[in-house]
Amino acid sequence: MMLVENNDKKINRILFWLLAISAVVRGIAAASIEFGNDEVYYWTYALYPDWSHFDHPAMVGWVIQLFSLNLLLDSEFFIRLASIVFMTASTYVVFRLGKEIKNAQTGLYAALLYTASIYAFVITGVFIMPDSPLMLFMLLAVWMAIRSLRPEPPEGSKGRYLLLLGLFAGLAMLSKYSGAFLWVGMLLYLLIFNRKQLKNPYLYLSLLISALCCLPILYWNLQNDFISFRFHGDRVGGHVLNPATFGTELAGELFYNNPVNFVLAIMAIVAAFKGRISMDKGPLRLVLCITLPLIFVFLFFSLTRPTLPHWNAPAYCLLCLLTACMLSTKHEPSEGRFAIPKSIVAALGVVVFTVVFGVIEINTGFIPLDRHTEPEMLGRNDFTLDMYGWEQLETKFATLREQKIAEGMMKAEDGIVGDEWFPLANLDYYVARPLGIKVMGVGYLEKLHKYLWINDERGGFTKGEDFWFITDSRYLKNPNGLYPGGFESIEPIDTITIERCGRPTKNFFVYTCKGLVYMQPSVQETLAKKK
Repeated sequence: MMLVENNDKKINRILFWLLAISAVVRGIAAASIEFGNDEVYYWTYALYPDWSHFDHPAMVGWVIQLFSLNLLLDSEFFIRLASIVFMTASTYVVFRLGKEIKNAQTGLYAALLYTASIYAFVITGVFIMPDSPLMLFMLLAVWMAIRSLRPEPPEGSKGRYLLLLGLFAGLAMLSKYSGAFLWVGMLLYLLIFNRKQLKNPYLYLSLLISALCCLPILYWNLQNDFISFRFHGDRVGGHVLNPATFGTELAGELFYNNPVNFVLAIMAIVAAFKGRISMDKGPLRLVLCITLPLIFVFLFFSLTRPTLPHWNAPAYCLLCLLTACMLSTKHEPSEGRFAIPKSIVAALGVVVFTVVFGVIEINTGFIPLDRHTEPEMLGRNDFTLDMYGWEQLETKFATLREQKIAEGMMKAEDGIVGDEWFPLANLDYYVARPLGIKVMGVGYLEKLHKYLWINDERGGFTKGEDFWFITDSRYLKNPNGLYPGGFESIEPIDTITIERCGRPTKNFFVYTCKGLVYMQPSVQETLAKKK
């Protein structure tokens, strides 16, 4: 165990360096790798802001706009800057939460464990995702909820804390629908353990504030036939038991939340039910009421269909509080000094290794993850290639495009067409944006997502238009099969090879789609057909 002097000054110094080093490391990572499929798609939320969107509420687009100065600064670093700042703030809030429920030692342990979470450090702290604002507002809401549970808070402050809880919970729901689990947990706690609070008028004002925050979501869905709610409802439905999806979810939770943190969280839950965690019952019960439903609901969904392990990862982040209390109980200060447990050091080691290994692997591919040599299969099993090669594609495609325009085969205004939100968003940001051309989606709503709305923003289609179609060897598609009769002619033009450290790693196949025949329905026409 590493020993540190037990006083607030030393703890605050450690916290400062934790926040600073974490922010610098995440900033370097954010500037060093290209966007993933989800991230670059959320860039379109900032490019075409709205009250809400097909997949998620609008918050992630708004924070991208804020931190990139409305996309004036549009590099990967500035588009991800909100995540770097929000994760730093979240870590500080976790520290304050730990200090609130027990002491500064617990707060430091909680901050270290939160930093060690791969979900918190990478997904909310490097990548720009709805989870970045979700996690900050969720932690702030829990902080206010715990403060409102104090038996004797300062005069008049209990109502203020409940109102702030409503605000932060509403902002969490405006970030991601799963923010609603805050109120599920809070109301579950009140119904089981603290029913007298149900008579508190501030509680209902707090609920009203959260509801008002969600008005943009409701307004957009009223305009769009509640398509977002129906989409997510279809994602969690299912009737056939599937052990494979359940196993995949469990394995994903183990990795996303850091195997060390995951095991410690299970131990903390068991210790909590056995009464072996030294903390006030109110915060303990509240954290369990919020986290356990969130964990078990998505585990239940995974029994019948695929789920994503970051959907319930906020629960494991909150469980860092219980883990920190458990560890601080085991490692009480001795002679003015306290121990940082080996388990926390190990957890931090895991996240450092994961980040360093991930950045190096994405940029170099030093460990071969794919053995295919066929041109149409090259890189098929290397998931790191989703975040590599797009800038290289733009450079090589620009040369090919200029050549075909000079030959009279294509025109300068011809855009790019595709049938799915990825790689449409990747092509939009990395290829079309620097070349000054448009990207349009032709296909089904279930695959186009926001691109159905982007089509309308960009003026829709004109019969006879020509487009480029670009597909890669990871997600190979043949436009002749996608659009039979949709164009007068579809022809393969060239193959662009992406290299990494001098080795061919992925192929892009370029087609021309000339003379648009099929006219993609507008948003309202598509929604009308679905009624």
